[in-house]
Amino acid sequence: MNASAIILSGGKSSRMGTNKALLKINEKTNIERIRDTLKHRFNGIILVTNHFDDYEFLELKMVADDYPGMGPLAGLHAGLKASESDVNFLVACDMPFVSGKLAETMVKLCGDYDAVIPVINGNQHPLFAVFKKSVAAVAESCIAAGNLRMKQLLNRLNVLYVTEKELAGFSQTELERVFFNMNRPEEYEDAKKWAESEH
Repeated sequence: MNASAIILSGGKSSRMGTNKALLKINEKTNIERIRDTLKHRFNGIILVTNHFDDYEFLELKMVADDYPGMGPLAGLHAGLKASESDVNFLVACDMPFVSGKLAETMVKLCGDYDAVIPVINGNQHPLFAVFKKSVAAVAESCIAAGNLRMKQLLNRLNVLYVTEKELAGFSQTELERVFFNMNRPEEYEDAKKWAESEH
């Protein structure tokens, strides 16, 4: 597929108390699960992190934020800038059940849109989404203006919002699983239980 994947691994993990990307689920770290799900479907994977040493073992291309401390918007900006693909799939590192098939479906829907954003149960998910490389410049101008919320970026783009209706090939349970992110220790426990049932 002519697209790249960008994994954001920049959050402070304050609620979890430890680096969410490196938590183990079924013998693999969370971030390895994401890498392994995406690596056969995308031209390349870029990891955005300010802690290269923690992730050397992944053997991925790594880039740091140009605007450290500015949140996911800065991570998106760094990833898009480093990408060699026009179309890019963005995912946060705290989502253990990433679906390569869903990522691919969203990339195919991108067409002339600047971004494809899933809306599941009425909630937008800009950290499991597709963005054109050209969005990097818009993200940069948002950061310069102090508009750091993803929503402020999306308001300036031509966005395709996809709901459960457009993603009819995926069951509600599947979608809820994909868009589950681990922020707290009890959510990590849930993720481990679900992962055991995958086998």
